[in-house]
Amino acid sequence: MSNNCVLVCGEINDGILDERSLELVSIGKNLAADLGVELSVAIMGDKLNEIADEVGFFGVDKVYKVEHPLLGRFDPDLWTHTLRNLCQQVNPRIVLMLHSSIWMDVGPRLAFKFGAVLTTDCVHLEIDPIDGLLLRTKPVFGGSALAVLKYNGAPQIVTVRRNVVKPAERKAVRAQIIDFAADVYPSMTKVESVKKVKEETVALDKANVIVAGGRGIGGAEGFKDLDDLADSLKKSFDEVMVGCSRPAVDSGWMPPSRQIGLSGAMVQPDLYIAVGISGAIQHLVGMARSRKIVAVNTDANSSIFTVADYGIVEDYKRVVPALKTRWEELCRERDEDHCLREANT
Repeated sequence: MSNNCVLVCGEINDGILDERSLELVSIGKNLAADLGVELSVAIMGDKLNEIADEVGFFGVDKVYKVEHPLLGRFDPDLWTHTLRNLCQQVNPRIVLMLHSSIWMDVGPRLAFKFGAVLTTDCVHLEIDPIDGLLLRTKPVFGGSALAVLKYNGAPQIVTVRRNVVKPAERKAVRAQIIDFAADVYPSMTKVESVKKVKEETVALDKANVIVAGGRGIGGAEGFKDLDDLADSLKKSFDEVMVGCSRPAVDSGWMPPSRQIGLSGAMVQPDLYIAVGISGAIQHLVGMARSRKIVAVNTDANSSIFTVADYGIVEDYKRVVPALKTRWEELCRERDEDHCLREANT
């Protein structure tokens, strides 16, 4: 069964494929093409027929369906054991995983089993044309620099940060679905219970609109204005969140979970409003793929304006309340117009 492929590890949460796994498929396609090998996806869990069928339509060559009731609940030992057995059979040159809690648990264990080197939190991957090894680009020194790493050995194992590429697109032809027997049994598992913690807010990388503040906000109090603007935008958009650049976190104004950039979240919302953010390269890398960028800063020479679609050189204390007021006016006008049309019909 050996095919020396690029193997993508699909992530399944609550019986649903994490859509970010399709970002790995997109990366895997390029790597497989450069190496001249097949692209395969492995999914592990229970009752996987529908998921396997769906994954097969995203331009991959093979989907390995590893199905067993014991794999329906995440257990790092069972998953590592199963994935190692699969890798021994299919002999992948590269194994791609999401940089998530699941694969940050499994990845080091798998690398140890093979005596391989795991590189985590990669933001770019490519093949060295000279020796065919994987070049792994990742943030270092707290996100202040990027390092390009290369190691010998196989398989080449990496975790990849979310939102660094566009997901693969659906195709008309389905891949070959292969059932792989999971050699697991009850006495192998050690997990006695699983407690699920509900997230209070949506992840930054899934937000439709982000209002982000930086050093120019001046303090934690300033973020209340951004919260007010975000609340107004929620009347028209599904997911609106307030984020920040690293200086706001370093100053204690915002928690690390709200940080955007190389050492934070990589985002690509429909609308990104940058307030008081100068535009350091670490931050720009994390948000430059946003579809529309509005920047507000008192310094007309700020780097943020080089990526912005619309720039406003003014004190945010004047601009943000004005944006909020105008947006609410537009929402009222829209609602009134809708009511008028309804009455006329």
